[in-house]
Amino acid sequence: MTDTNESDVQIMKVDKRGRVRTPAKRRESLLEEYDRSGLSGKQFAELSGLKYQTLATWLQKRRRQAKVCAKPADTARWLEAVVEQAQAGDGKDQLSLVVELPGGARVGISHVKQVSLAVSLLRGLEKSC
Repeated sequence: MTDTNESDVQIMKVDKRGRVRTPAKRRESLLEEYDRSGLSGKQFAELSGLKYQTLATWLQKRRRQAKVCAKPADTARWLEAVVEQAQAGDGKDQLSLVVELPGGARVGISHVKQVSLAVSLLRGLEKSC
């Protein structure tokens, strides 16, 4: 007879095909352990009781997500700002600030009240993840 504590028991959920569902927290823990191990994927999968294909899929998903959300850590991002002379409706020359975005879009600021709107727009475009 074996003695088990309730804290040692873990109920494992399975899907319709009978595959064991690994909770996200446990999956992240295993991936972090793999990163530290220095082992090949096949060796780590074997030692941790995973199928190699499962580990490979988890790693591939993590790489894809990292690519989508990756932002360079300590690099500056530059936007070009150009001050243009514009004709106002009353025939007077008026200065305006034009910011040209990488995709070809342009944001023109001709009045100080538009600055906060432009800042909000640029910050919103920066948050893609």
